[in-house]
Amino acid sequence: MTQEPDRISLSSKAIIGVDEAGRGPVIGPLVVCGLAVENDDVLKELGVRDSKKVAPKKREELATRLREVARYEYAIMDAADIDVLRQRYTLNVIEAKLFASVVEKLGPCSVVYLDAADSNEEGFGKQVLREMGESGNAIKIISKHGADDIYPVVSASSILAKTKRDNIVKEIEEELGQPIGSGYPSDPKTIQFLKAWYREHGEMPPHTRMSWKTVGRLINELSMKGLASFDED
Repeated sequence: MTQEPDRISLSSKAIIGVDEAGRGPVIGPLVVCGLAVENDDVLKELGVRDSKKVAPKKREELATRLREVARYEYAIMDAADIDVLRQRYTLNVIEAKLFASVVEKLGPCSVVYLDAADSNEEGFGKQVLREMGESGNAIKIISKHGADDIYPVVSASSILAKTKRDNIVKEIEEELGQPIGSGYPSDPKTIQFLKAWYREHGEMPPHTRMSWKTVGRLINELSMKGLASFDED
């Protein structure tokens, strides 16, 4: 029988990996996942890698197995909450808060590996510890760029984070009744979706991060085109 993640027995020598999916998209949530295992032997056996280097079907298969063998926690922040918090904090601080929350939920461990969100690797690790307050006093944190390519426990957390966000994007598409692409500003499908929605509704769609520069640029561009058309009439 498969154990539920909160029933998997782990000692204080367990290791935790934390990564995110959805930092840069203009649509959809930011998903942070923390994953804990006694050691990374089982992860190596599964052949986990950075989620970006795993095909979607294989990623889903690995995510299913990981949910069976590891304890995990998600911290999910939707677009509206991101916009509100960005009035007070940088995106790096917001991520540090989410990273800290999943580590605290996972409980005692020997070391935490983070995929650093800040250009200053060590600084990001210290920010996460500050967000944890007293609960972070006895925790050793290793914060590295590309940690999802170095440490299997972070690779595993990246797979769960990516899979979770992908599923949420599918739910958003079902809600809106049309494909939205990946949600990233670099995705032509996403940009075309935003433009078409704005032309039809006069506003950006639900789940859009209004604090993103991409949104302001698109609204300005489309508004100027609208004014030009009006002048021609």
